[in-house]
Amino acid sequence: MTRRVVITGIGVRAPGGPGTKAFWNLLTEGRTATRTISFFDASPFRSQIAGEVDFDAEAEGFSLREIRRMDRATQFAVACTRDALADSGLETDALDPHRIGVSLGSAVASATSLEAEYLVLSDRGRDWTMDPGYLSPHMADYLSPGVMPAEVAWVAGAEGPVVMTSDGCTSGLDAVGYGVQLIREGTVDTVVAGAADTPISPIVVASFDAIKATTPRNDDPAHASRPFDGSRNGFVLAEGAAMFVLEEYEAARRRGAHVYAEIGGFATRCNAYHMTGLKTDGREMAEAVRVALDESRLDPTAVDYVNAHGSGTKQNDRHETAAIKRSLGAHAYDVPVSSIKSMIGHSLGAIGSIEIAASALAIEHNVVPPTANLHTPDPECDLDYVPLTARSRRVDAVLSVGSGFGGFQSAMVLHRPERAGR
Repeated sequence: MTRRVVITGIGVRAPGGPGTKAFWNLLTEGRTATRTISFFDASPFRSQIAGEVDFDAEAEGFSLREIRRMDRATQFAVACTRDALADSGLETDALDPHRIGVSLGSAVASATSLEAEYLVLSDRGRDWTMDPGYLSPHMADYLSPGVMPAEVAWVAGAEGPVVMTSDGCTSGLDAVGYGVQLIREGTVDTVVAGAADTPISPIVVASFDAIKATTPRNDDPAHASRPFDGSRNGFVLAEGAAMFVLEEYEAARRRGAHVYAEIGGFATRCNAYHMTGLKTDGREMAEAVRVALDESRLDPTAVDYVNAHGSGTKQNDRHETAAIKRSLGAHAYDVPVSSIKSMIGHSLGAIGSIEIAASALAIEHNVVPPTANLHTPDPECDLDYVPLTARSRRVDAVLSVGSGFGGFQSAMVLHRPERAGR
């Protein structure tokens, strides 16, 4: 019998306010948290806006030494882990540490600290020959993405598998999916899983500027992210993190844990087509959705809400619309679809986990978050994208999908445990 996996703890750091409650309030109120970049002078760049997180590491309980040692993304992951563990009520000290795992995702890992250290070593790029006397003692931590899940493992007391997944913008979905697999196969009973990314730095902004993937709508930051709207012209870069406590269902039930949702199915595919381009038919994403639904033993008509990737680029939104139609059939026109990137921007590898949090909370509260800034739908995007205002409705099952550079396409199905198709 396949072991079932549930979410019993959630921790979020996202634009708009600290913690999971602030995150959910922002989404359900349809507010946006995108603004002009304040971390550095962004005036030389084509896109000068982002979804920044108001994060005070000292107020979050980090010591000065921890702040120096950990990159900002690692701090996010650790803070969210602490919240998720507290939310779950799980006493990890009482568990076999070899039965606890960690699965973390990130697209650019410690890019913020690496860029900052490069500027010091090169005297802001003026020196080709660098003086190692200025090298940070923590440079090795910034160079190795594996340090991020290691820091989370120390917080969680995890001595089982500890892994890092980095495959672009699907990293957050894929890391949680791998955590689910570890529990299902019996390797562990508990996994701390999720993702973190803090890419708001000059080098990352410049990289997306170069390919014109981000929006140049700098005069109106709050309304710049416009998924599925006919006037959309690129995504808004953001930062954030979400971490979860995943548990084997029977163990969670025995200890009386609160269950947000069961993760019924997960699948990922690649289009093997282009590093940044997408085929118009959405076939690979549709295949990932089909497999995730089959694994959940749910019919497409059981999906009550689709949490879309919805980046706000021309090709992605059309590709995703085609994939939803291809995988859900006629039901695609009956199910609400929305993109929370319209409110908090696109935090690269972290966004998949943040969207899982939104999906679990939609089940918890029976509310579908809206797509903000959607006033004039693209005629080619003709589904129900829940424009502007959240919608109260029964939500028993959610499909969350992600798309990433490299051709990665991932899908996850979350549902109430009693809705399991068994």
